[in-house]
Amino acid sequence: MDFKEYVDGYRDDIYAKIMEYLPIKEPSEHYKIVREYSERKGNYRRPGLLLLAGEMFGATREKLLLPAAAMQLSEDWILIHDDVEDNSDLRRGKPALQKIYGNEIAINAGDAAHIAMWRMLKDNLIKMGIDQGNRIYEKFYEMLEYTVEGQYLETNFMFNVRNLSKATEDLYFRIVHGKTCYYSVYGPMQIGVMISGRDGGTVNLMKTIGEPAGMSFQIVDDILDMTADDKEFGKKRYGDLYEGKLTLIMLHSYSSATADEKAKVDSIYSKRREQKTQDEINFLVELVDKYGGIDYARSIAEDYSNKAKEAITTYGGVIPDNEYTETMLSAIGQLYNRKK
Repeated sequence: MDFKEYVDGYRDDIYAKIMEYLPIKEPSEHYKIVREYSERKGNYRRPGLLLLAGEMFGATREKLLLPAAAMQLSEDWILIHDDVEDNSDLRRGKPALQKIYGNEIAINAGDAAHIAMWRMLKDNLIKMGIDQGNRIYEKFYEMLEYTVEGQYLETNFMFNVRNLSKATEDLYFRIVHGKTCYYSVYGPMQIGVMISGRDGGTVNLMKTIGEPAGMSFQIVDDILDMTADDKEFGKKRYGDLYEGKLTLIMLHSYSSATADEKAKVDSIYSKRREQKTQDEINFLVELVDKYGGIDYARSIAEDYSNKAKEAITTYGGVIPDNEYTETMLSAIGQLYNRKK
């Protein structure tokens, strides 16, 4: 089964479970705002990977659903806060929450969804029992703590450093590992395997598969920011350039640029989003085209995607050969081959 088809089979159940924890009550306007990103629905990749890894190793749908819903709700509240931090324009094809209600209301809505996620995990702990439930709870905590560290590194670069000459590919990959690989790929997979009751070695194996897949996923996300249609991608094109994010694309282009070009890039990156002009963004886009930044990034993303697929094959003695194995290969492939 194709991974997208697999996720679509769970989408309604995940959404319904989230809504159980975000009921409309007084003040009703507040809770309508809290639910808005959840109601827009994401692609559900993270809960999909959790469910898929769990089922691949024998966990039941009933045991997996609540943690999967908590996984999706974590994405929803993180994105609310992320959009405020980055001053993003669009999210899931519609105006970002703070563009509609203001930063203060948006942050408060993110806080409310955050609280609901921990209630989900508390209820899951009770449901699973103290030993297994606490392991899942602690894994969520560790995963989100590491994600926030990665977010700090990225935000610090965007708002304090703002200079590509002070950045390296090592810093880029540390940010990606912190805010994408663990949280978006191998963390959800590890949780699914933990729910199945497999040992720590099998749980760690998910990192071997998911880490390169996560690298590929984030690099492709950077590429899509430069190439995808706004409506299809669900975010404004060139958002990373406006926000001054550190990407492999810009790092490669900057390293190849002339001294004069680097000086101009430094000047643009020193500005905040609202200070950048369209001409300045056009200059950055032309620089990327001139030095093949996108092609360079795409080649690195493909290498990581291939490493993830090879890991699944290499560890065939540990990974079950069942109906879910091909779907996992499809999932790894779609993290690289995607349009949004």
